[in-house]
Amino acid sequence: MMRFTIHFLLILTVSVCVCGCADFRAKCTNICSIDVKIINYHLKKDYECVRILAARLYARNPCYEADPIVRKEKIRAIFGEKSNYYIPYCLRIMLSHELLETAFSKSPPVKDRVLILALGLKKAIDEAYDTGKGPFLTGCQVDAERLERLYSNIAQANWRLKTYKAANGSPLFLTNQVRKNGHVNMGFEVIMAQMLTRIQDDIYLRSGLEGNLTFRLSTVFLSIL
Repeated sequence: MMRFTIHFLLILTVSVCVCGCADFRAKCTNICSIDVKIINYHLKKDYECVRILAARLYARNPCYEADPIVRKEKIRAIFGEKSNYYIPYCLRIMLSHELLETAFSKSPPVKDRVLILALGLKKAIDEAYDTGKGPFLTGCQVDAERLERLYSNIAQANWRLKTYKAANGSPLFLTNQVRKNGHVNMGFEVIMAQMLTRIQDDIYLRSGLEGNLTFRLSTVFLSIL
């Protein structure tokens, strides 16, 4: 019996290693506590929001990448998927707050501000949730202070998307659009609001605090790590 138990544990350990942390996270949700299930779900939806935001920003700002095929390849590269596009080394080595700051800087190292911004948002989520450190087994693995800095950074990015302008006075990013019927397409606002709401929920889920985050928001991008 002892030999069988040890053998089973060895097989289970090898299986987890082979499947990888990301796959294991997805497969373990049925046996994890409710807070872990919620956090995993929020992570999935936040990644989806970054994808959608990038695609819409490209469509609204073709000056940063005119080729629709290349846009898709860039978004795939941001998420580490197989892609024909290779993210420049200077961007890959930056932390999330550096990327977010660069996306709105006067002279970014590459022309494509959408790429820089989306990569910064993706990295910010990864840094805050520490996604490279194996599966979530408890919500306590997520640091509440990192989540608060993530919230602050995304709120700051949301504000800069709407207000920052180039030297000639034109917006760095065209976002919401007034349609012919006079209605304003608030798609970008909705995406950012969804992300902020989920992060705020995770902060409460993790720490139980109900502090008013608007009083702790910074005017600069904060280091999450």
